[in-house]
Amino acid sequence: MSAPRSAYVHIPFCHRRCFYCDFAVVPLGDHAGTPSGTGSGSIRTYLSQLHKEIALAPKGPPLATLYIGGGTPSLLTPIQIRDLLEALRRQFGFQAGAEITLEMDPASFDLSDLQALIKAGVNRVSLGGQSFDDRVLEGLGRRHRRGDLQKCCRWLRDGLRDGALRSWSLDLIRNLPEQTLEAWSAQLELALTTGAPHLSIYDLAVEPGTVFAWRQQRGELPLPDDDLAVALMTSTSDRLGRAGFCRYEISNYAQPGHASRHNRVYWSGAGWWGFGMGATSAPWGERLARPRTREGYASWLEEQQRGLHPSLQHSMAAALPLDDRLLVGLRRREGVQLRQQARSCGWSDACCDQHLPTLEARWQEALNRGLLIHASGRWRLSDPEGMALSNQVLVELVCWWEELPTELQGAAPAAGSPNL
Repeated sequence: MSAPRSAYVHIPFCHRRCFYCDFAVVPLGDHAGTPSGTGSGSIRTYLSQLHKEIALAPKGPPLATLYIGGGTPSLLTPIQIRDLLEALRRQFGFQAGAEITLEMDPASFDLSDLQALIKAGVNRVSLGGQSFDDRVLEGLGRRHRRGDLQKCCRWLRDGLRDGALRSWSLDLIRNLPEQTLEAWSAQLELALTTGAPHLSIYDLAVEPGTVFAWRQQRGELPLPDDDLAVALMTSTSDRLGRAGFCRYEISNYAQPGHASRHNRVYWSGAGWWGFGMGATSAPWGERLARPRTREGYASWLEEQQRGLHPSLQHSMAAALPLDDRLLVGLRRREGVQLRQQARSCGWSDACCDQHLPTLEARWQEALNRGLLIHASGRWRLSDPEGMALSNQVLVELVCWWEELPTELQGAAPAAGSPNL
């Protein structure tokens, strides 16, 4: 696998932890970090560590995509974001026209901050709106309100129109407690009025250890049933399709020319650098997750600097196993080619002939029900039915994988093999 041309940088700081969030974040309080200031001492200490990690990475080809996520990266000042971009430029460089995305929270920036961030080099924004309903936002533990979100959307729409931004995306959460089809349809209509050319629509997942998990255990989290969940997803695909959006991945919709180049790196199986607390990287195909706490990350970084575990430096590692490639690839609109992916993981033709028909047989019921489509050698989930019920397809893949001989589950990539 060639050296990666994409990087993810994790900024863990937030004003507060949302009730559904299980990400590696550090809440600083509602009054911490001002857009025009230098940020808290915690932020400055972390950024010093982050710069050290970036400097430890082997130099590679110029980056084609960069995604700064979190957390709330827009809690950093424009100068701090600029300095991060400069550190990455020194270590790797950026290709001409590189996509540089920053996650932003509507409660964490104003117009002058946005303009300064664009001047620093940010050319794509992912806006964490989640909902236009103030009652829902309060129930999610969010700090912003509908007026804040709509104001930020206007700024981003103007930035795109004026050419200052290349694109921007709006996040919404679906399948929320007490959500109805009518309420969700109203949310979609409001999203379309913003002019966002990219929409990321995530179904609520109740993760262990979150406030929502605690409420669910107490019977205080009335979520949509399966039939309503399917209806919500079906209505989403239908409405956004009529508005000119293409569903290019299970949770992502884009107008022509606005699909996220960085997101497609993850789903294609290509490698990427990752930096920061809790970040996952796969620079040579093998995934490496950093510790999810500040203390753990600091200790891990010290080990890297002392060469005790030089995990940033190795140039050869086992490729992503076939099950990961297929699980990720099936999220995409174009799906996967089973034999091509098996061969890229080192499977011989004889091995493919022996084992792939078993997976295809497991998928036959989903094919008959219209959840899967098999055409031109590719398997893909249908939209919206297959994507709405994707777990019914993926569980068959997991069961098939667990029944394979152990030596196939860890096969090395064939020389010169293609990515997904």
